[in-house]
Amino acid sequence: MALTIAVGFVVDDAVVMIENIARHIEEGAKPMEAALKGAGEIGFTILSISMSLVAVFIPLFLMSGVVGLLFREFATTVAASVVVSLIVSLSLTPMMCARLPNAEDRGKSGRVSRALERFFDRLVKVYDRALVVALRHQQITLTIMILTICLTGALFVAIPKGFFPQQDTGMIVGISEAAQDISPQGMMDRQEAILGVVTKDPAVASVTSYIGPGGATVTENDGRVFITLKPHGQRSATADQVIARLNQALQSVQGIRLYMQAAQDINLGARLSKTQYQFTLVDVDSDELNHWAPLLLQKLQALPSISDVASDQQSAGRTLNVEVNRDVASRLGVDPALIDSILYDAFGQRHVARIYTALNEYYVILEVDPGYQLGPNALGRIYAKSSSGSMVPLNQFASASPAIAPLAVNHQGQFPSVTLSFNLAPNSTIGEAVSAIEKTAAGLRTPTSIATSFQGNAQAFRSSLSSTPILIVAALVAVYLILGMLYESAIHPLTIISTLPSAGLGALLTLMLFGMPLDVIGIIGIILLIGIVKKNGFMLVDFALVSQRERGLTSEDAIHEACRLRFRPILMTTLCALLAGVPLMLGTGTGSEIRQPLGYAMVGGLLVSQLLTLFTTPIVYIYMDRVSTWLTGRRPMHLPDAARTSSS
Repeated sequence: MALTIAVGFVVDDAVVMIENIARHIEEGAKPMEAALKGAGEIGFTILSISMSLVAVFIPLFLMSGVVGLLFREFATTVAASVVVSLIVSLSLTPMMCARLPNAEDRGKSGRVSRALERFFDRLVKVYDRALVVALRHQQITLTIMILTICLTGALFVAIPKGFFPQQDTGMIVGISEAAQDISPQGMMDRQEAILGVVTKDPAVASVTSYIGPGGATVTENDGRVFITLKPHGQRSATADQVIARLNQALQSVQGIRLYMQAAQDINLGARLSKTQYQFTLVDVDSDELNHWAPLLLQKLQALPSISDVASDQQSAGRTLNVEVNRDVASRLGVDPALIDSILYDAFGQRHVARIYTALNEYYVILEVDPGYQLGPNALGRIYAKSSSGSMVPLNQFASASPAIAPLAVNHQGQFPSVTLSFNLAPNSTIGEAVSAIEKTAAGLRTPTSIATSFQGNAQAFRSSLSSTPILIVAALVAVYLILGMLYESAIHPLTIISTLPSAGLGALLTLMLFGMPLDVIGIIGIILLIGIVKKNGFMLVDFALVSQRERGLTSEDAIHEACRLRFRPILMTTLCALLAGVPLMLGTGTGSEIRQPLGYAMVGGLLVSQLLTLFTTPIVYIYMDRVSTWLTGRRPMHLPDAARTSSS
């Protein structure tokens, strides 16, 4: 992502430099003279643009957690590209402008070049007429900018929040769950029935599975399924659509449920669960936990914003409690330790020997014939040798009673826990799901001894959501400090920062228009816009300040002239950055979904900001200049009209 968008950044500085030098050449200056003069005029502006753009990434460098680690490479790559671009545009670019053009070539422009030149000239005239109207109605234009700020804040609150975009990587992983009293043979039959249905789907290339404990599964009634999809060009459905289709088809398979989720490139889950997001309950009392967890599970299954709600609670396993009458066993001469050993030999697996071969080794396991283990009369078929040497059936001194026991007890922080996992419903976001789950858990009024928390991706989403406003404010503060040091002013940096709300408005509107939530990738796009969009303000404010300081123009005349002369480089640099985001926005292929929000945010933000800031920034500059004049108590110096005309 960084290398793709850097294509638009690295040419920005060169575009500004070449355009300014070319303007002097067109006015009759020699290439060497134009290069020296143009580089001297625009060098500080390019330096300011690059330094403030690097400053935007300072909060990304300081971002904590896994998200910070993920985007540290992104920030480093873009920042390094900007620094190299700055060095090249201040050294190599002016040198090439001084050496390559010559007077003979200037009049040999082609038909396309002349057509483009006429187009730009007309565009500048149209913009100039519109700008005159905006300058004539300054209060209305300022009101539009204030409304833009308010609308941006409202959209930031209203837009659905996400974490990372849902990807289609071509892989679906699933966990199958059968009844807790199912036998291994029964589990194998049910798993094969699932595989038979899955392999019939036209989008599935291959399926691999296993049953029993291992990895994410810890009990005999669980299994894992790995579904490999065909390449994108050979199937019409996405991974989520295939999951929905398989869920419908698997309803015909009785006695087992398959929970599926699309494999993601970025997964911050601390544990593997049946579905993608986790909500965990922890309590010191496992009985209390076993009571409240199913109640919350039932409530969550009714929420429309989530689907495939599952629990890792395995507390309904069937067991037999064998009660030994010690008095009877003593009279029959059977030792209690012998009873334990016989029961383990009969119903367990005892390792009695190991056989070594040339290539491998094999364990010898002692067990009773399974025909003697099954049925309610199993204890009557198992005998114990008494002290007198006679064989006594176990049912003479022991009885069995059925009971319920947990197959597994999960722990978190050394305390018993139950994790409820869920997927997002179609057209739902993790932000909506988190809010709904929190509200449901609070309404259940569980005991205070039960602690609840999100885990994995859901927990990381909450952390990133809480730090998003701080991150954006930190980026703005960093930019403001850099601008304040560059301009030695506390007022005009606000003029440049005033260009940012329109970019945020465009980014949020574009994401909402295309049905995308504001996720981590979109937030990175907005932070990038902070660095990109303010270059428009740089080029305008720099030129206007020089005109006021050296030629004595009023703030209105200075900013008007700056807008006219800087319109072309502003338009060109914006188009470069915008076109750099188009490949991210329109990119396809495996995992491309994670890059698309960055492209949409950049393109939408640049389009809207280009339309608004060319009119609002001059007005803000005029008002800020008045504020600066009032605070410093200085009087603006004006040249006589004749002198001003001659200097122009």
